[in-house]
Amino acid sequence: MSNIQHNNEVLVKVEGLSKKFCKDLKTSLWYGVKDLVTGIRGGSKDQSLRAKEFWAVKDINFELRRGECLGLIGHNGAGKSTLLKILNGLINPDEGKVTIKGRVGALIELGAGFNPILSGRENIYNNGAILGFSRKEIDSKLETIIAFAELEEFIDMPVQHYSSGMKVRLGFAVAAQMEPDVLIIDEVLAVGDLGFVLKCFKTIDNILPHTAIIFVSHSMPMVSRMCNQIVLMDKGKAKFQGQDVSKAIDLYYNEFTSNNSSDVVFTDNTVELVEASIEGKSKTNNVYKVKWGESIILKFKIKVANLSSIPFVTLAVYDKEQRGVAEMFPSGQNSDLSIVSNEITYAIELKNLYLSKGFYNITFTASEQFGSNAYFKIHKALTIQIDHEKQIWTAFLLDSKVIGLNN
Repeated sequence: MSNIQHNNEVLVKVEGLSKKFCKDLKTSLWYGVKDLVTGIRGGSKDQSLRAKEFWAVKDINFELRRGECLGLIGHNGAGKSTLLKILNGLINPDEGKVTIKGRVGALIELGAGFNPILSGRENIYNNGAILGFSRKEIDSKLETIIAFAELEEFIDMPVQHYSSGMKVRLGFAVAAQMEPDVLIIDEVLAVGDLGFVLKCFKTIDNILPHTAIIFVSHSMPMVSRMCNQIVLMDKGKAKFQGQDVSKAIDLYYNEFTSNNSSDVVFTDNTVELVEASIEGKSKTNNVYKVKWGESIILKFKIKVANLSSIPFVTLAVYDKEQRGVAEMFPSGQNSDLSIVSNEITYAIELKNLYLSKGFYNITFTASEQFGSNAYFKIHKALTIQIDHEKQIWTAFLLDSKVIGLNN
């Protein structure tokens, strides 16, 4: 088979996939009995929604070829887990069909597919057999799997005594080193430590040309790092799908803007933040849009009580995964200045904002002096959206250009 044919081979085809569930157990059991009787009599199953039923997945369609990675994103309850369970053969759809070619490796739930009373070594053989490998083939991969999982000392210990991180390492090692045709990865990578996650990404990069990957995650930097096509799910339906991963991520993040209220973390009631804004900009849904590389002036108005000198202000920047990405200790402050009015406004210039595309929250802290005796701290004092055409994995997109090139 030529390389071009190899890469164009459709390994996963999903057509009109739908699955409904019932919110009530008794009603669900009754519907199950009725459907069973209908099936025995040779009648067709009722595909319309009955009382207390809802579509967990509705009319999902996509094709995935060898060498492609499909990102499956959406907020909790969007239908991602149900879709994965259908793809993995754990549950049957009510409508539509799934066609998968070749061996399927799945990392759907932590420890799923492991027998807890068997050792790690025995579970490797079990999983390999399920994937269709002979004992001889598993023997040839065994040491590589154990080494990748970093479990040499614990491989003969029952899996029930493994930590969550050990289970993830073993699960990923089996799924990846067996080199399946289709690899399904759920949120489990979020449990691994950073070193192991980076090792997983390197492995995924290596196997992707020979594999079709379905990757489910709430981490948009991970999705943008891995995926070349995407499905954004909402209430069981595909809200957006295609190759524009960046657009889908923007739509995903937009869901957050309606719930973007500030959060006071600490106060001793001597300082209150009255107003936070960006000079010359208006906000939409509580979000200020800023162009990449732009310089802005942040304005904070506070009200003070029972203080003799002006508080020292520090700022921190967090991404949508609530990871701290930057700190600001604005220069030009003098905490020895006496207070003239009980309302004080700070205008803080932030030069050349090279944060990468996405949403960021700014935390505001007022203290007696730098690093000591905090009066007041508030998360999401300001929310900004950096506008840029490129979606990247890391937190910063630095301004750079080629000034010399010898060929």
